[in-house]
Amino acid sequence: MVRIGIVGTGGMAHAHAEAFSRIRGARVVAACDIDGDRVGAFADKFSVPFVTTNVDELIDREDVDAVAIVTPDDAHASISLQAIHADKHVLCEKPLATNFRDAERMARAAARSGVVHMVNFSYRHSGALYKARRMIDEGVIGDVKHVEASYLQSWLVSSAWGDWRTEPQWLWRLSSAHGSRGVLGDIGVHIVDFASFPVGPVKAVNCKLKTFRKAPRNRIGKYRLDANDSAVMHVEFENGALGSITATRWATGQANSVSLQVHGDEGAIRISLDDDYNQLDVCRGRSVQTASWKTIRARAVPTIYKRFVTGVQRGESSQPDFLRGAEVQRVLEACFKSDANGEWIRI
Repeated sequence: MVRIGIVGTGGMAHAHAEAFSRIRGARVVAACDIDGDRVGAFADKFSVPFVTTNVDELIDREDVDAVAIVTPDDAHASISLQAIHADKHVLCEKPLATNFRDAERMARAAARSGVVHMVNFSYRHSGALYKARRMIDEGVIGDVKHVEASYLQSWLVSSAWGDWRTEPQWLWRLSSAHGSRGVLGDIGVHIVDFASFPVGPVKAVNCKLKTFRKAPRNRIGKYRLDANDSAVMHVEFENGALGSITATRWATGQANSVSLQVHGDEGAIRISLDDDYNQLDVCRGRSVQTASWKTIRARAVPTIYKRFVTGVQRGESSQPDFLRGAEVQRVLEACFKSDANGEWIRI
């Protein structure tokens, strides 16, 4: 039995608890949050036996084998390092850290310790993405020339996810003082991983970030709404391909849409997670001349949560690990630098 403690009990923590509850051999045994009422309600909902507002108490418990860190971004590094030093296995929410230096420290500490370490790039749940990577590696679409990837959300213009103007779980994501790195750190991190996992490493980036006015003086209560809302990246991959990667919360009409198109000189692949996590479209062979596409199915892959539990049981880390989290964090850091300087940044 892998006994798990969850640190941070906001909205995403519920997804963690629900996922672990469906995995044989895993059990959430402890929860921690600085908000006593919130962690109490979380524990009641998921029948968690130990509750605390002190992270030291959770990490020090002998009956906690692994820690899932689901806090605001700026707490990821310190809590992960504390858990690693206590020989706890760690599943950390993305982004791994708020800067590359901390992410690299985390990756090195985890590798030295021998604990299982993973970052929750949840769109790695897509079997289609792994199928695309195999096809690209095998040369099915030839040499990759152009890539288009986007992550589009609309919760700043829609109430479908709740009222961001009044709910802390959304407001903190708009405020750098509350640990947010904006849309780039929240969902841009996902789409950078989603695009570069099948295509290959990013070599250089030119990025524009923008924060739009959302309230008088761009402030709601204690939250200063200064984190970026939209990100547009022009990228060059190490294989020479060019591409664009975008992320925004202002995509009216798109609740939560993740898509990728990879174009080679002998074919193309496209994935839309709106359709199916295990479905992709392929254009190759004679279809290239008629620009026609064939839909194919990919084998489903285990969730990050399942891979993490299995990794703890076997004593070996699975992908995506902290090293991968640090690689993506390097790209994000280059994006912030590019936006500040208005120039291409080599990774």
